[in-house]
Amino acid sequence: MDLKKTALYDTHVKLGAKMVPFAGYSMPVQYKGIREEHRRVRETVGVFDVSHMGEIIISGPAALEMTERLTVNDVAGLAVGQAQYTAMCYPDGGIVDDLLVYRYADRFLLVVNAANKDKDYAWMLKNKIGDCTIEDVSDSYTQLAVQGKRAEATLQKLTAVDLSAIPFYWFKEGRLAGADMIISRTGYTGEPGFELYFENKHAVKVWEAVFEAGAGFDIEPIGLGARDSLRLEKKMCLYGNDIDETTNPLEAGLGWITKLGKGDFIGREALLKIKSEGLKRRLVAFTLDAPGFPRHGYAIHKGEEKVGHVTSGTVSPILEKGIGLGYVKKEFSKIGTTIEIEIRKKRVAATIIKPPFV
Repeated sequence: MDLKKTALYDTHVKLGAKMVPFAGYSMPVQYKGIREEHRRVRETVGVFDVSHMGEIIISGPAALEMTERLTVNDVAGLAVGQAQYTAMCYPDGGIVDDLLVYRYADRFLLVVNAANKDKDYAWMLKNKIGDCTIEDVSDSYTQLAVQGKRAEATLQKLTAVDLSAIPFYWFKEGRLAGADMIISRTGYTGEPGFELYFENKHAVKVWEAVFEAGAGFDIEPIGLGARDSLRLEKKMCLYGNDIDETTNPLEAGLGWITKLGKGDFIGREALLKIKSEGLKRRLVAFTLDAPGFPRHGYAIHKGEEKVGHVTSGTVSPILEKGIGLGYVKKEFSKIGTTIEIEIRKKRVAATIIKPPFV
């Protein structure tokens, strides 16, 4: 299968990025190295090409009703110019995907995970209600994530839009680096920052302008490897690892986005039943008490009993020790509980902690 290329593919290659197949695209996994790139975002500012993400627009008279039916969060409560983190569920409460919803005056923009885009789009079409149009516009957008403490100072040099006036999870439409775009105060790193959405034809011009503006802050390009370790340090879920069709939002710690009282949505009845019967397991955060690298799928033990499995793990570049997420039986999920992670047939002691890690 031929891999898709973002509008910045040639730029990444020129910068010496290590390109890997990801969600049907050839994407940069690292440039200088994951740990160095990770620290750059935590210390000043870094730029990610995340143009592989999916963008789907729902418009028409029934757009609000349709988006409410699809997602677990309260879309009706959004003001124009506001965004929210949410999820879509199957009728049994399993997760179709986690996503962002952006509210415009006349439409909703849903930003979905790259690997799930086609599946998500088909799910939306299958469950379409009322007079609305559902359009996949993913191939039209370049998306950059500019993340870190110096992200605002970098981007403010390139736009007349007052970036300091955009609250967390709000967005503005405006010009930046000479291109019309969506400027959204969102991100997947836990650091202050913005996500920029604009037409592909502006990609190289905007990329170069951002790097020129951030030169004084040692701005660097960041690959998908550091994106994963950054999100894990802040306990942000990754679809396919921490959440999928076999998990529900309540056990995944996403009850805060699951508004069971908002009215009907796909999966609501199942989630109400799961809540009333009580959770059987929970997604927990843990740190290793000895050296080791916890990986997806590793067994979690408590004494002689296997009580769960690791969903995400790494050695934190900030803490310089093993950290991870995993599902464990509810009775072993309390903060402070000691567990053991089975790493290459050896058990390594770990402790369940209150997230985030950093």
